[in-house]
Amino acid sequence: MFEILTSPDAWVALLTLTFLEIVLGIDNIVFISIAANKLPAKDQRKATNLGLLLAMLQRIILLFAVSFLIGLKIPFYYINSSWISIGISGQALILFLGGIFLLYKSTSEIHEKVEMPEHDEEELRSKNLTSLSKAIVQIIIIDFIFSIDSILTAVGMTNGIGEKPMDALVLMVIAVVISIIIMMVFANSIRIFINNHPSMQILALSFLILIGFMLIIEAAHLSHARIFNQEIGAIPKGYLYFAIAFSLLVEFLNMKMRKKSEITSVPDKHT
Repeated sequence: MFEILTSPDAWVALLTLTFLEIVLGIDNIVFISIAANKLPAKDQRKATNLGLLLAMLQRIILLFAVSFLIGLKIPFYYINSSWISIGISGQALILFLGGIFLLYKSTSEIHEKVEMPEHDEEELRSKNLTSLSKAIVQIIIIDFIFSIDSILTAVGMTNGIGEKPMDALVLMVIAVVISIIIMMVFANSIRIFINNHPSMQILALSFLILIGFMLIIEAAHLSHARIFNQEIGAIPKGYLYFAIAFSLLVEFLNMKMRKKSEITSVPDKHT
């Protein structure tokens, strides 16, 4: 089952996906913290840890469900005309709808974070959570909403990796487990880092746009779509990994330059 971990491509995908799962899970941490902070002090830590554990279990269950649906490769409907030819399968349909969802979700999230940064937090604070059980129910709902784009991101990053159908699932489950464990241990530090560098979260949401577009192209490729007698080709995963790595490198260099600029701009008290 773990033979896939001997592949360099699998390790690149695993590291990239784990990073994205952590960054994209920051909102989940923030919302869980808001829900937990409404509880008595003795229940706050329990609610946070339990919420993250439920998030992990929920995502693993969704991964198995989505992976089963992704396996439906036999076309059930064909479209043939003078300019388009396509065989629609369950796999292609899920990838296409997932790509559309990621494009919508990431674009709307970027808009909200830029134009209405406090919208979601204010909405959650307005809810009355007076007991641990009510907080857990609210956390489960929040986890489910955030699990959708997380799972679709995992599918987009690992689709086509490995020779066996279970290979991609193994990578996705490992990435989810690692990311949740890291968030449980370093939740507060990660939250502070992202709050101090909000551009990191905008960058991660921008990656979702890229992944969403790739899912749509992948759906067309798996359906053997031909438009004006030109077949849609697959996008090599290496292009996606390079784009993400290059963007992160540029962002880290920008962060370093900004920090250096802030240090040099501090006036000398002795002058």
